[in-house]
Amino acid sequence: MTAPQLAQLVLRILLASVFVLMAVTHFVPRVARGMRAMIPPALRRPGMPSPALLVSVTGVAELAGAAGLLAPWPLLRELTGIALVVFLILVFPANAYAAQHREKFGRTAIPFWPRYLGQLVLIALVLAATVPFG
Repeated sequence: MTAPQLAQLVLRILLASVFVLMAVTHFVPRVARGMRAMIPPALRRPGMPSPALLVSVTGVAELAGAAGLLAPWPLLRELTGIALVVFLILVFPANAYAAQHREKFGRTAIPFWPRYLGQLVLIALVLAATVPFG
């Protein structure tokens, strides 16, 4: 294993741990209630999945992403990286909504620009962990 491949493996393990920890919070009742409240009004219309379902699905997606990051098959890891980037983009509006309503969400609502930059860094790390070398 080359040094870049080892670094990528370590990064995948760290990211998988982060995604598992984030996923678990989706199933802690008190935390999940706060996450349901963060679902923007645009997604709370008839015919849309319930906020509870969205929170559960995103938790399962994070668990699947963690598993995919640790998969032994390079193609699956690449596909997982793409899926996680799309996932991180899709969940960002909930974080932006919370940032706009700090009075409602308190410290859970990270201000918009730091949250946006953090999301970009997370996306970059996912790509660095899953784009193949050589």
